Amino acid sequence: MSDKTLYLIQSSFIHTDHILNQLDQLYVSHDHIVLMGDAVLYASDRRLKKKKNLYILENDTEILAEKVPEHFKLINYAQFAELILDFTRCISLK
Repeated sequence: MSDKTLYLIQSSFIHTDHILNQLDQLYVSHDHIVLMGDAVLYASDRRLKKKKNLYILENDTEILAEKVPEHFKLINYAQFAELILDFTRCISLK
């Protein structure tokens, strides 16, 4: 059994900075991260640049003023559902 974790970052814009600080303490290299809602506005944040396995829902990119950074993979809802099924541990940070 794998010990990888899926982190769903669903925080409001004002709380995302704090959530990313928390994530830095929890994250290990085989974990996966999905930015959702207002949290996608932090896609270019320096704390995420060194992390692997990063995702953004295609529908959430509408609020971005710039292109999605290259280190993120865009996924649709079907791919998101498949991703969730690959994990036994999923943590939502709001």
